[in-house]
Amino acid sequence: MTPISSSDDALISTFGRMVEVQSRLERRLGADLEARFGLPHAWFEVLVRLSRSDDGQLTMGALAEQVTLTTGGVTRLVDRMEAAGLVERMPCRTDRRVSYAAITDAGRARLDEAAEAHAANLRTVFDGFSAKELSLLDGLLDRLRAGS
Repeated sequence: MTPISSSDDALISTFGRMVEVQSRLERRLGADLEARFGLPHAWFEVLVRLSRSDDGQLTMGALAEQVTLTTGGVTRLVDRMEAAGLVERMPCRTDRRVSYAAITDAGRARLDEAAEAHAANLRTVFDGFSAKELSLLDGLLDRLRAGS
């Protein structure tokens, strides 16, 4: 077996730290959203993306890509959210193979409640980071996202 070079080992460690931070934040912040608002973190992310999109809707494929799920995974997720009244499916008028997930008024209301608390939690997480550091972090994450 070929030994791992020190530069590769450093990259492996960097990636490991990113995974660890993501996992810890997911557990901590997700648990609060679930306990206080009955929203699993994945549902919150779907509602955020739908609320920020044109007409409050995205194709199922675009939604799957944005929340990093397979198309089957996002279909099951939207099924559960639709049963809860937070989203609804809308057929595409021009292509019957395409359907949209759209945020409902109830989904928007739940998002509004949860977003305020989530933002407060995030302010605690990022307390101690300067505006410049947060801007740098955003830029680095954008570069990683664009390259993946």
